[in-house]
Amino acid sequence: QVRPVESGGGSVQAGGSLRLSCTASGYTSHGNCMGWFRQTPGKKREGVALKYSGGGGTVYADSVKGRFTVSQDSTGNVLYLQMNSVKAEDTAMYYCAAERVCPGLSRPDRFLYWGQGTQVTVSS
Repeated sequence: QVRPVESGGGSVQAGGSLRLSCTASGYTSHGNCMGWFRQTPGKKREGVALKYSGGGGTVYADSVKGRFTVSQDSTGNVLYLQMNSVKAEDTAMYYCAAERVCPGLSRPDRFLYWGQGTQVTVSS
């Protein structure tokens, strides 16, 4: 059973930085896909960034390109999201998700494994 667990959320001022971590126990680094999504009350969950493991690339939402960086440790079981130059609109609950075959950033409904989320609050 894969169980992603997020950490690193908190409060930060606009323009500041924050790093989120996600540890997916029971996961292997071969041919997998892990990503970050976020959601605010009353809105749909939206994709933030994806990381294709095994030397694969990354995909970012337009709203975070150039500010956020997704990376993975050498085991492939820990996913990071470095958030720089954060804005008030980045305030959300951030979720880590994992799946064997990457469904894509626009298809959170196709990710099977989800963490409980970590809250990020950006104050202006």
